Amino acid sequence: MVAYQAVLFDFFGTLTHAVRRGSAHSAVARALGCDPATLIQVLDRSFRLRASGALGDAEATLRWAGEQAGGRPTGPALRTAREHRLAAVRADTRLRPEATEVLRALRRAGTRTGLVSDCTHELPDFLPALPIAPLLDTTVFSVQVGRCKPDPEIFLDACRRLGVPPRRCLYVGDGGSRELTGATAAGLTAIRLAAPDLAAHLVFDADREWTGPAIVSLCEVPRLALTGIGTGAVPTGSAAG
Repeated sequence: MVAYQAVLFDFFGTLTHAVRRGSAHSAVARALGCDPATLIQVLDRSFRLRASGALGDAEATLRWAGEQAGGRPTGPALRTAREHRLAAVRADTRLRPEATEVLRALRRAGTRTGLVSDCTHELPDFLPALPIAPLLDTTVFSVQVGRCKPDPEIFLDACRRLGVPPRRCLYVGDGGSRELTGATAAGLTAIRLAAPDLAAHLVFDADREWTGPAIVSLCEVPRLALTGIGTGAVPTGSAAG
């Protein structure tokens, strides 16, 4: 009997390498008419607000961020900033080389797959062009559903879309947004990806007190989905990240 009927993944830092903001973000600040360092400060302290979709669409969100950073962006400037922002976030995103094959292996085994991401408007725009897109049975984006992790409802929403009860669903994430705690509260089994590169990952509200199971590579997921959490899962403290 298959231990889990579905596996849900986080995106940034889980299906991707650790995220670090690149130099392309300075172009966003220039378009908004504000200082790049000040804009980054605004973005850092407002992540959950922006990721919940509470500020409106992409341009409205950028207008708010630019004004908070001292700019006065106009319509044309906002369109330019939107283009730069999409390019900058996409440039920061590199899929882990094993991500596509792991998803394929799960699908071959008959396991449903999904994505649950705390994100702003950019990810829903560029995800369809990534090779993992056709391998996901559902995608739940916080900016679209108006909920952020660790709200259990965002995980339950994904389970409902897949038609799988939470107890038969495995959740894999790096621990940002206290997602492991949230998934567990929703009745899923959560496992932390503690890959070595995540030591320098850009993360908000991390699940730093997580003491549940952890793995160091996505390659371990298909076997765990089949056999259940036990051998192969290691204590969080023994893994880097």
